[in-house]
Amino acid sequence: MTTVPPGELRGLFLFEALDDAKLAWLSSHGTAREHPADSVVCAQGDPAEFLYVLLDGEVLMTQLVRGHSVEVSRTSRPGVYGGAVQAYLDDRVVQKYQHTLRALAPSRIFALPARKFAKAVREWFPMATHLLEGNFVGMSNSRRAVDQRERLTALGTITAGLTHELNNPAAAAARASAELGDRLLGAQRRLAELAAAGVDCGHLGTLVRLRERLKEPGATPGATPGATPAARGPMEVSDAEDELGDWLEEHGVGDAWDLAPGLVAAGIGVADAEEVAAAAGDQLPAATRWLAEVLEVAQLQSEISEAMSRITALLDSARQYSQLDRAEYHRADLRELLDSTLTMLRRKIGPGVELRTDYAPDLPPVPVFAAELNQVWTNLIVNALHAMGGTGTLTVRTGRENGNAVVEIADTGHGIPEDDLGRIFTPFFTTKPVGQGTGLGLDISWRIIADRHNGDIRVESRPGDTRFQVVLPLKGPAGGGEASGADGLGE
Repeated sequence: MTTVPPGELRGLFLFEALDDAKLAWLSSHGTAREHPADSVVCAQGDPAEFLYVLLDGEVLMTQLVRGHSVEVSRTSRPGVYGGAVQAYLDDRVVQKYQHTLRALAPSRIFALPARKFAKAVREWFPMATHLLEGNFVGMSNSRRAVDQRERLTALGTITAGLTHELNNPAAAAARASAELGDRLLGAQRRLAELAAAGVDCGHLGTLVRLRERLKEPGATPGATPGATPAARGPMEVSDAEDELGDWLEEHGVGDAWDLAPGLVAAGIGVADAEEVAAAAGDQLPAATRWLAEVLEVAQLQSEISEAMSRITALLDSARQYSQLDRAEYHRADLRELLDSTLTMLRRKIGPGVELRTDYAPDLPPVPVFAAELNQVWTNLIVNALHAMGGTGTLTVRTGRENGNAVVEIADTGHGIPEDDLGRIFTPFFTTKPVGQGTGLGLDISWRIIADRHNGDIRVESRPGDTRFQVVLPLKGPAGGGEASGADGLGE
């Protein structure tokens, strides 16, 4: 290690504006170090003890993202710097290197101890130090606060949508449950009336067996027991109701035309009615009403079951969306993640938006932080819906590209102005009206995809066709972690 003459330091753009005294101070406190090709100058995560400035040679900056080394920059320009570039923020604390510097060719590098660098910056540029420190801390706090607000706002939107979606099946189940009790009591009374009227146990058994044979609501009259119900058109249903109504009326059932629609819907035809008549004898009206009530009980049970299945499906989507029961980093089916997000946003999509999904059937599970990825889908879909203003087509598709999974979210909205395309991922930049956007949704999405998943987000836009493409590696290293912000190699 040797000293670097003040004159050589003046030739570097980083120090060219310093006076002789300051250059002499730097020369006396720093040293020149020789680094052979492919040697490490500093390693990410080690204590940040030196500021490094390239004198000659070539260096490469990399960062670790979930154990994978990502190239940030490479340069041979004298004066570029890295290492303890933020030591001035607090010279009492030994910080850690936020990146790895490696010499690509034999290189000569000026090394200045971090504490000396911090002392020089604070004494030589006190106002600039306060401004830089305030800007750094202020931006960090502001981003953190708005990031939390964005998450809470998204959570509120999702909660409102989920509550609305749960309300319909819950109300249906409550209504059917209330009616079910009345129908059960009515059916019991009818059965008691039949027994009191002298219908023997054998004939009652025949009626019960007939009811068991007609378990499936919507069955075709006269169909084979256990067969899958065949769909009937409106004309066929109307004809069947007329036929059964006429038969019941002819056999003395007073409210035949009120009973016929429900019986036909349950699969009762004239042939079945004749079996009821054979079992009930002159008690056919009471037997028919009993059969109608027990079949309505079955219908109500079916409605309750369907409502509860819908509630279960919604809760499963909410669980899938939040990933509450999963490890943080795991392989997940992108289709499931996208579907759960769409379910959570169903109320926000609205009736004027046509939703199209096109999922690649051969796409394998992808190693991801699933809950964070769902936040990305939420941001992109909500932005697409806002761009369409309640009318248009939202398309969500998946595919493969060069060993990566690609998720595309497209809309037919007004598009993004060409001048704004290069800035949409910039923190606090938004094209929404004042008060409707913080400008952090896409920034958060970018950080989740790039920093957490080592992926990429691409965007193409013109009026009527905007496409965001999220690229995710199909193969990822075990474990995971968040890369720190890139610092250094400033030019």
